[in-house]
Formats: sequence, C-alpha cells, structure tokens
Amino acid sequence: MGMLKDFKEFALSGNLIDMATGIIIGVASGKLISSLVNDVIMPPIGVALGGVNFTELGYKLADTGGGEKGLDPIELKYGAFIQNFIDFLIIMAVVFIIIKVATRNKKEEEPKGPTQEELLTEIRDALKSK
Repeated sequence: MGMLKDFKEFALSGNLIDMATGIIIGVASGKLISSLVNDVIMPPIGVALGGVNFTELGYKLADTGGGEKGLDPIELKYGAFIQNFIDFLIIMAVVFIIIKVATRNKKEEEPKGPTQEELLTEIRDALKSK
C-alpha cells in the first residue's frame, strides 16, 4: 500500500501538473513553430536561392522495386533535415528566452536577508554584551 500512496502523491503533486501543462503547451507551440518555418521563413529563403523548395531537396541513392513504376526512389532528403534543424533552433531559442525570463523573475522575488558576515557580526556583538 505504501507504494500506491506514494504514486498517488506523486501523480497529484503540483510539479506533475505543471510538467503536463508544459508538455501540452510545448506540443502546441511546436506545431506553430513548424508552420512558421515551413510556411513563412523557408519560402522566401528558397526564392532568394533561385526558387528552391527545401522539402524537395535530396539526393537520389537508388531506384526501388527493380525498375517497377509507381515506387518512389530511395532518397537522402537533406532539405527536410534543414527545415527540421531550423525548427529546432527556433524552439531552443524560445525555450532559452522563457527560462531566462522565468529565472530573472524568480531571483527578483527572493527576499534578501542579511549576509553571513552580518549575521556573524550580530552574534559576536550579542556575545560581547553578555
């Protein structure tokens, strides 16, 4: 029963709910960032490079099916990799900014107490007065 109780406390803890909320927001923002890269950022870059569509960039390694028609060749699709890499960079930049803002706000909220030296001085003075 102890393990069941521990699991229930873990499942209902605030940290787990916060984590689940973060994951849901992350998935939703990941789709948004993918759309931003695929539909807004990459088309102008492709036009600037002479009308290149990055999703179609690839290197044909081999034909498939022994010459049968209708089968796609085996390709090394480096264009899709480039798009996914740009997605990754943007997501990491957003996460970095969010963490920087959150930690800055957390530091500002922490109450500032006396330093260790100030406490030791107070203790010394209290002992002297006795």
